[in-house]
Amino acid sequence: MSFIDFFRSTAPYIHAHRNKSLVLFVTGEALAHANASNLVPDIALLNSLGLRIVLVFGSTPQVAGALAQGGSDNTALWNSQPIDRDRMRTIVEVQSSLRTSIEAQFSLGLVNSPMHNAKVRCISGNFIQAQPLGVINGVDQEYAGRVRNIDHQAINQQLDHRSIVLIPASGYSSTGEIFSLLPHDIAVSTAAALHADKLIILNTAHDINQNPTLRELSIARSELLLAGLTQKSAEATDLSAAIKSCQLGIARCHMLSVDQDGSLLNELFTRDGTGLLVTNEAYDSVRQATINDVAGIMQLLEPLEAQGILVKRSRELLEQEIAHFVVNERDGMIIGCAALYPFGDHTAELACVAVHEHYRHSHRGDHLLKAIETMAKTQGIQQIFVLTTQTAHWFIERGFEASTVSALPDRKKDLYNFQRNSKVFCRHLA
Repeated sequence: MSFIDFFRSTAPYIHAHRNKSLVLFVTGEALAHANASNLVPDIALLNSLGLRIVLVFGSTPQVAGALAQGGSDNTALWNSQPIDRDRMRTIVEVQSSLRTSIEAQFSLGLVNSPMHNAKVRCISGNFIQAQPLGVINGVDQEYAGRVRNIDHQAINQQLDHRSIVLIPASGYSSTGEIFSLLPHDIAVSTAAALHADKLIILNTAHDINQNPTLRELSIARSELLLAGLTQKSAEATDLSAAIKSCQLGIARCHMLSVDQDGSLLNELFTRDGTGLLVTNEAYDSVRQATINDVAGIMQLLEPLEAQGILVKRSRELLEQEIAHFVVNERDGMIIGCAALYPFGDHTAELACVAVHEHYRHSHRGDHLLKAIETMAKTQGIQQIFVLTTQTAHWFIERGFEASTVSALPDRKKDLYNFQRNSKVFCRHLA
């Protein structure tokens, strides 16, 4: 049953991701990781579930190793030193070898493998038009280039045929030359040109990826975090690319670590994921409730009503009173709610404070309380009161003071249930 429950829980994400465009950038470091062998089956699974996938792959450590093995300088490969003809030849050889290896893995179809009957088609070609960096500070950068144009129409044609498009970190010029490009720039430019729904950057572990308090960042918070990172470090480069993609209109950019096996599936098919999300839209927000939230609020309240913590409310009553509610929505799921009921004389009742059990101890109750206080102040309310049977200390810790039934508004006193014997707490608003 645990498998069945999990599989059912993925259904909303399977529906949400179908026919959506995803640019997946796998760094060369991630390709060299031991868990990289499981990436291809996971990507093939995403393809079978209807995602349109462009796979951009890096090759920095592989090229560095090949240059070192050939006796060439392998330091500062891109944008710091010119890339001469011999280096460019090595880069092309390494990228061609990686591309062939990836295509071979997608062709695997053994009976006892996850790729059995997958029949995934991989397409690569001259989708990236490049131009040379030219002369910088008096030095000709030769075969080091930048992205000039993305042939998004050709890429979309392949995606329409359910093919996975492979793109290495190089591009072709109108003069028939090939240039080495920064893979992060290719990934961001491709995502922007395709108006992709997501950009996912898969690298080895970063501190910011492993920090459980950093699950979701706005562009502004991401820029503050970036300012504190070491320039040109791997995590700074990844975060900078994520910020730029969001600024170019990509709704969500995910930064994942290949160190955790299955991080790609975990990120896409569970609510909390495993990596860092940089977004320019509200992924987790506290807002005014609407009639469409009634079902979610009911699911949230029912366990607490069954335990006697909250008074049972019918769907009809919730629909009538929905304007009194605020909700905490996380990626389409209602995980918290609270309500404010005015009683006249600048007094109102705080009720139905509830947070999903998986998200307690994460200050969401405080966020809901703050939203309720804001709502109260806009209505000219100077005091809020709450009736509770089992959560008295939570309210005391937040500035509520013990009161009595006699201090309640007359209309509330008439409705007071002496069998429940709820305790009364009040709080004056500044």
